Amino acid sequence: MSNKKEAKNSAGTQGKTIALNRSARHDYHLEARYEAGISLLGWELKSIRAGRLNMGDSYAMVKNGEIFLFGSQITPLISASTHVIPDDRRTRKLLLHRAEIDRLVGKVEREGYTLIPTACYWSGNKVKLELALAKGKQAHDKRQASKDADWAREKQRTMRRHNKNA
Repeated sequence: MSNKKEAKNSAGTQGKTIALNRSARHDYHLEARYEAGISLLGWELKSIRAGRLNMGDSYAMVKNGEIFLFGSQITPLISASTHVIPDDRRTRKLLLHRAEIDRLVGKVEREGYTLIPTACYWSGNKVKLELALAKGKQAHDKRQASKDADWAREKQRTMRRHNKNA
């Protein structure tokens, strides 16, 4: 049985990150994270395997009691089938449990949260999306976060120099 697990890991798809939304941490206060599946078409999965996913401007919205992913771009491969007309910015349905959907709908509609995709990765042979419950940062919050990061970096440098001299 362990041979099957090793075979999965050696295939290179186990736990591998496909894409990250780096601007999410800068633009939002991320509070809770959820793992969601994505409803994809065959050509989209092939393109994702080739590394053609861009999540830079993507966001999730609640529509008719379901959650959909908007704005993510999956660039089609040239070798896509001739009978398929690819739409690279298609709205994709996110797959979550009903209790999670209800919890997220309550937070988004009543408390003013936003659903932001932060990462896309392989879980076995399935594509998963990390969805974060977030609130937008103001300009002064972004400046303060930048100052805090600079201070932490400077503190680390000072500690390293101090430890070398001791």
